[in-house]
Amino acid sequence: MSKTFELLQPYLDKDMALNTALTLLSWDMETLAPSGGMDYTAKAVGVLALESFNTLINEDVNSLLTKLETPDEQAGLDEVEKAIVKKLRKNYNDLKVIPAEEFKAYSELQATASNVWAQAKEKNDYNHFAPVLKKLIDFQRKFIGYRYQGEGNRYDVLLDDYEPGFTVEILDKFFNEVKETIIPLVQKVSANKDKVDNSFNYRTYNIEKQKEFCHFMAEYIGFDFNRGVIAESAHPFTTNLHNHDVRITNHFLENNLESAIFSVIHETGHALYEMQIDDRLTQTVLGSGTSMGAHESQSRFFENNIAKSTDFWLPVYPKLQEAFKEELKDVSLEDFIKGINQSTNSLIRTEADELTYCLHILIRYEIEKMMFNNEVEVEELPEIWNKKYEEYLGIRPETDSEGVLQDIHWACGNYGYFASYAIGSAVAAQIYAHMNKVMPVEQYLREGNLTPVREFLKENIHKYGMLKKTNELLKDMMGEELNAKYFTDYLTEKFTKLYELN
Repeated sequence: MSKTFELLQPYLDKDMALNTALTLLSWDMETLAPSGGMDYTAKAVGVLALESFNTLINEDVNSLLTKLETPDEQAGLDEVEKAIVKKLRKNYNDLKVIPAEEFKAYSELQATASNVWAQAKEKNDYNHFAPVLKKLIDFQRKFIGYRYQGEGNRYDVLLDDYEPGFTVEILDKFFNEVKETIIPLVQKVSANKDKVDNSFNYRTYNIEKQKEFCHFMAEYIGFDFNRGVIAESAHPFTTNLHNHDVRITNHFLENNLESAIFSVIHETGHALYEMQIDDRLTQTVLGSGTSMGAHESQSRFFENNIAKSTDFWLPVYPKLQEAFKEELKDVSLEDFIKGINQSTNSLIRTEADELTYCLHILIRYEIEKMMFNNEVEVEELPEIWNKKYEEYLGIRPETDSEGVLQDIHWACGNYGYFASYAIGSAVAAQIYAHMNKVMPVEQYLREGNLTPVREFLKENIHKYGMLKKTNELLKDMMGEELNAKYFTDYLTEKFTKLYELN
């Protein structure tokens, strides 16, 4: 380590510690914290966020980075140190243009907004959340103004926070390719919906038994309970302090068996990514998944490509039947597999099936583009949302709680995030196609042996943290960047067979 980098290290360590505290507060506020204390806790969040901001966004850090960027200093840095300097410079440039007090005010608003959103959703009262949403959007529009360099779409600024290298131009092309295949396929499946039945899913399933099975399922896929925990929250999510403390949440519905099972599989996919990041990277600015799309590819890979296959359930289904002897005694493995793969045009993104899920994301992507190109106001969002659901899925929300209020993302300030879900699904299909070429995946699943699958993902994706971008990982793994055709071919083959469309 160079002497200059040694001078930078205390700033990095302090920022890491502050962000660890912020992560713990966020975890607590989403799981166990009493709702009545949110406003008070938000003040602490604001102070910590401002301290984190000031720790790295100052002239001392800027001077150290400038020196570390010189050829002589670069020659003395290893690969990880160079990447840290590069990432830190990007973060510095993104944040230095934002006034510190505005950053603090925005952080405090974020800390309280989730609670306001939860109240509005529970009461089906969009007007309760709309003023807070307007403030959040106004902040982000202002921040875009500070950061926008005059090239491309203004929304690119937010997309880059979650998916570096993916712009509106690239994503419009991607979504158009997906739409050309998926919308006609959804229409064909809808016309044959009676061919698949999953009514067994809505029987009554004991919550405690669900929790036991989900604990087993997380461990079966590879979640290490010595380095992770599972809690409950309204909206399942994954977070981490470092690769030895990774936390996921789940939720349980008495009359929906699939919901908890596939939520825990999904979140375990995220958790494995964080747990398998190299020790050298954890607790640094590189110590997380390289992008939200890459992260979603891991959760969607396990949730859909792996865990909705017959091969995966062959060794597992008997255990599920043992847990729910009466409820599943008349449901064969074949019927179970068909049921969990059923496609239905539905209103709720988190409960959407694999085929229609991308259309839910498309709707949010198009609305966010409108929001940040100043083409729509907050008051108009519910109606625009409803019209797009009618256009793409042929159904219309009857309430705002099942419409524009259904997601927590906007309350958390996560604008530009949604597109990553679609990218993740496409990347997952691409990885799955390649993996099947280089190893006997189906055989491993039938044997109940997921170790080779986990190791492949670790060696080709997880261990690199943020050292490589999404397309770099794909290029190094299989010789090509993101290609939507793997995704559309996968869905076409799967649902044509399931619904006997030929």
